[in-house]
Amino acid sequence: MKIGFVGLGNVGRKLAGNLLNNKHELVLRDLKKDLALDFINNGAEWAESPKELADLSDIIITCLPSPEACSIVMEDKDNGILTGLKKNSIWLEMSTTDATEVKRIGQLVSEKGSFAMDCPVSGGCHRAATGNISIFAGGERETFDRALPVLKTLGNKVLFTGELGSASVLKVATNYLATANLISVCEALITCKAAGLNLNTTFEAFKISSGNSFVHETEGQVILNGSRNINFTMDLVLKDIGLFQKIAEEKNIPLEISPLINRIFEDGRKKYGDREWSSNIMRRLEDATGISVLAPGFPEEIIDDESPKEGYEVKPTGL
Repeated sequence: MKIGFVGLGNVGRKLAGNLLNNKHELVLRDLKKDLALDFINNGAEWAESPKELADLSDIIITCLPSPEACSIVMEDKDNGILTGLKKNSIWLEMSTTDATEVKRIGQLVSEKGSFAMDCPVSGGCHRAATGNISIFAGGERETFDRALPVLKTLGNKVLFTGELGSASVLKVATNYLATANLISVCEALITCKAAGLNLNTTFEAFKISSGNSFVHETEGQVILNGSRNINFTMDLVLKDIGLFQKIAEEKNIPLEISPLINRIFEDGRKKYGDREWSSNIMRRLEDATGISVLAPGFPEEIIDDESPKEGYEVKPTGL
């Protein structure tokens, strides 16, 4: 099947690269054509509009920064994907988005005689680059089975989550958990530094303890390096944790930690800007205390040191 891919940002270009490296026929679209030149030089096609991309493709993947961006790409009356969508095509929404919105657009896809799934990824840009990222997939089981060979190329662990929109809820929930962990890692590191501890030793202590986490092992390293480059920005964190908070409010869940996390990142964005790396939320504490949380020997950017593995479907316990 020919695959159309829209959105060549930090994550999107890595996912598209996995498809091309695995010999899939690929059609690309982005607002910036220069982001696609390397792919075009290696055999990918370029579409002059989302409509043209849809007309050329059997599976359409969108990987975009916001629900608003996805709506424009899908619904533009003259050149949107829906205007060129062929019957029996599959739309895979791989952006981190609002579940209600993906269901709404999914209904429009269904009315065209095609099928929709929300398939957000989790695990960081470094794992997207190697195909070792995890994928949540919501939609009809039959559509999932059709899309699974492609999903297993894009990622390693693929989890079918149920109806359309379920994957998007899980994605923002996991990003909320990661953000809570990031803030706690920052607080733990700076407190240990203030207590006179060596931060290299502190990093290893956290890593081998009950306090370890994926966030500590990845973002903790670029925090200590000082680059703070985790390929994810403060505005994107706020979008994701805001979506999670919205779900809780709609369901009348009186969360306590989530509103505080949103306030912390709103303050970080106000101080340092939308496009500041999210890991530099540490800077709020450094600026407030005059303590520098840096240590030698840590990388500027995280690279996945695991070799690419063939993807597989994860089966939930008890189901």
